[in-house]
Amino acid sequence: MWWNRRWGVKALVSLGKKAEAIRYAEDSKDLNDPVTVIARTCEEILLSSGLSEEAYNRYALAANQSTTYLATFRAIVKKYPHKSASDILRDLVASQPGSEGKWFTAAKDAGLFDLAIELVNKSPTDPRTLVRAARDYAEQQPYFAVSAGLTALYWMSHGYGYQITVTDVLDAYKSLMLAANHAGIAEAQIKTRIQETLGAKTPGNTFMFSALNYPLER
Repeated sequence: MWWNRRWGVKALVSLGKKAEAIRYAEDSKDLNDPVTVIARTCEEILLSSGLSEEAYNRYALAANQSTTYLATFRAIVKKYPHKSASDILRDLVASQPGSEGKWFTAAKDAGLFDLAIELVNKSPTDPRTLVRAARDYAEQQPYFAVSAGLTALYWMSHGYGYQITVTDVLDAYKSLMLAANHAGIAEAQIKTRIQETLGAKTPGNTFMFSALNYPLER
């Protein structure tokens, strides 16, 4: 078991046998052993030897899994300053296909606004997260904020988000209109884009059209 074999890894490292230590650690992987801890141990051995590129390629993604997608991203960026944030994020996204939208906040916080929208258009994230982004970036990144607001409405209309209420829908609309104003997009134009985003008045999004009926018809 790893909790016994780890002392063997430490002993090999102390003897200067780092390659053997990594092989010994790798041989410890089993169904009941902590893969993340083993990967982190191997990563530390390679980093201490100045082999940062090898450490990244072999262990970074597995060794730095944290409680949130953002925390995982930040941990890797901090350890590997020679790697661009964009490359790291794309590697993380590729490692978890189908979860692209979950990396939206990491992309946004890294200033990768185009990538953030690209990701959330591929798979959903919490619509309230998108609404906050639309509101917070309405002035400084208005086009990004408009895209975030439209995408929030889109995923709401497809049933995503925990107990979405009329207030949530109207918050999205207000944030979107604020961003559109800063982007210089005419009110009529943005309303048309909202209607296109929501699509036809099907039973699945009747709630959305009902919530937005008054502001869209004004």
